[in-house]
Amino acid sequence: MDPVAQARTTQGNTLEKIAESRLPTPFAEFRLSVYRTSDLKEHVVISLGDLSGDPPLVRIHSECLTGDALFSLRCDCGFQLQSALASIAEAGRGAVLYLRQEGRGIGLGNKIRAYELQDQGRDTVEANHQLGFPADAREYSLAVDLLRLLKLDRIRLMTNNPRKFDALVADGIDVVERVPVQSGLNPHNEAYLRAKANKLGHWLTLP
Repeated sequence: MDPVAQARTTQGNTLEKIAESRLPTPFAEFRLSVYRTSDLKEHVVISLGDLSGDPPLVRIHSECLTGDALFSLRCDCGFQLQSALASIAEAGRGAVLYLRQEGRGIGLGNKIRAYELQDQGRDTVEANHQLGFPADAREYSLAVDLLRLLKLDRIRLMTNNPRKFDALVADGIDVVERVPVQSGLNPHNEAYLRAKANKLGHWLTLP
């Protein structure tokens, strides 16, 4: 298939597949597909196997440079990404939708400013509010559009986030199962995870 052949218009924006290749990893050899929106952001789908038929495992993962690439222990993002890829590899099929929504939607610079406020005693929600942002500024219409482009109307969603779950269901995605993806608890992120559980309602089991 021509890698630039797929395109669709969504809520006035374009969503176009611009590139695809294989992606060998320690977990499996995935397919890596890049989609560009009209705001020139490039989002990624990491997929494995035939996604048709029974609902596959799907992870909607927001970009986290510090956790995903720099091995930060301040969050659980990198651990969740690796856990999702490992689970998909074990299942033999599934996909990670990697969205460019750094820092729960506030951007990298503001996320690091929030980190500094957390170092001064605020929790992750209080830090965002002090900077003038909502606790979670992400939205998931792009994820829904990508799922529909991939013909994935029925999925097993790997998430601990009720807001993400509800957003997909509200837009017509049939989430037949929620699969917890909890990993990476450590002394550096325990307060962060407690704030997500207590203030954002995330489904987390903490000591």
